[in-house]
Amino acid sequence: MPLPWEKELAGRVEHHVVDSAVLKENPLGDPHERPLRVYVPPGYDEQPERSYPSVYVLQGYTGHLSMWDNRSAFRLTFVEAADELFARGEAPPCLVVFVDAWTAYGGSQFVDSPGTGRYHSYLCEEVVPFVDARYRTMDGPAHRGVSGKSSGGFGAMITPMLRPDLFGGLASHAGDSLYEYCYIPEFAKAVRLLRDYDGSIDAWWDDFTHRVAFTKPGDDTLLMMLGVAACFSAVPEGTPVLPFDPIDGRLREDVWAKWLAWDPVRMVPHHSEALCGLRAVWLDGGKSDEWYLEIGARAVADAMREVGVRDVRFELFDGGHGRIEYRYPAALAFLAERLS
Repeated sequence: MPLPWEKELAGRVEHHVVDSAVLKENPLGDPHERPLRVYVPPGYDEQPERSYPSVYVLQGYTGHLSMWDNRSAFRLTFVEAADELFARGEAPPCLVVFVDAWTAYGGSQFVDSPGTGRYHSYLCEEVVPFVDARYRTMDGPAHRGVSGKSSGGFGAMITPMLRPDLFGGLASHAGDSLYEYCYIPEFAKAVRLLRDYDGSIDAWWDDFTHRVAFTKPGDDTLLMMLGVAACFSAVPEGTPVLPFDPIDGRLREDVWAKWLAWDPVRMVPHHSEALCGLRAVWLDGGKSDEWYLEIGARAVADAMREVGVRDVRFELFDGGHGRIEYRYPAALAFLAERLS
């Protein structure tokens, strides 16, 4: 019997461990054996001849796999809401794959970097074949999608651009984009916060890792600065380089250019052919998103339409950046319908 706040699933979640070759000896010493969860929809066992589309789900910064079990009062978890969607027949059934890309800095942005490791390669070269070998997935990018929120939404936007041979649809909820709006205001905050550390983010990191995390104002801002710098602007030896001078705040234009090269708005024109081959694009954001990511989502949608992408769904909704997990099932249904 489920507890009063739980919902019994019509489908099921299966747990795996992926022994990653590409994450071995990663620069942060993070585990190369990674947990993976696969949601199997109801009816899967009763129809052994049937194959299913698959949607890969990526978490936001500081998110890890166990957080999918977190429950907000009076709300279903995403797994429960997805299961309800399929059990009611409101969307074609599909496999939902929950990917772990945690790092010591709290995330990987799902890119390959000398500062964190080869997490883009892990997703594309190891996780996708792992799932395809063990489940009855429909073959080809036309039946495989990727979805995520925040940093996971960023990963969902860039992965089909870089690997159109694998992914034919995406859904991004408040994904990182239009970097002059979402990141530059954070740079100024970081400069102020680093005054207590003589401008050294390494000194802050040493302090952060030797006390209870997030007990000082600005820990979240500085963690994001360090982590994203490790993903976007680490030197070949792995050291993260900030895109601004930590003392006087001036942009380091050469480093900032490396960040901008990963801005989905700016990436779109360079990947128009890949994007025009997608079967589904969902972009959304809250009207009061703290990092203005709904503005970025609209900019990405417009940029995609300008290069000829046809099926682009863009939605604004009331609310900010947090507690938007109720948005995920609608995007999942959107992908499931178009990838089936």
